[in-house]
Amino acid sequence: MTSNTTSEAAKKIVRTNTEQVQGQGDFALFEKLFADDFVDHTPQPGTTPDKDGVRVLYHRLREAFPDFNPVIHWQTVDGDVVTTFKTYHGTHRGTLFGIAPTGRKIQFETVDAMRVRDGKITDHWGVANLFSLMQQLGGLPPVS
Repeated sequence: MTSNTTSEAAKKIVRTNTEQVQGQGDFALFEKLFADDFVDHTPQPGTTPDKDGVRVLYHRLREAFPDFNPVIHWQTVDGDVVTTFKTYHGTHRGTLFGIAPTGRKIQFETVDAMRVRDGKITDHWGVANLFSLMQQLGGLPPVS
């Protein structure tokens, strides 16, 4: 860990982002948790690889799924990188990726790695099961 951020403190910062920013829509907290020079190494469609891009993504998810609820299954720390496996749940009430609201309940898994330095999230790498999400929203045919 750089500076005085411990492994447990880093996990808490990432957990707080997941539960309070993503899950509860606390965007004032988002501004405090993310470094201004944040870099998203795996940006989602229609976003930019910076803090603004993540802010846009989080707002889109909250608008599409007002009851957006992440469940963290596990976290681990390697140096200054916190890896989290989680499942997102929600009800499709707003347009997402061009798909009009369906009212369907969805869930999809994500693995994120976030670097925490000096108490701020500075980098992100992630894999979200968007294929499963798009199938659940009717944007892709089911695999048989």
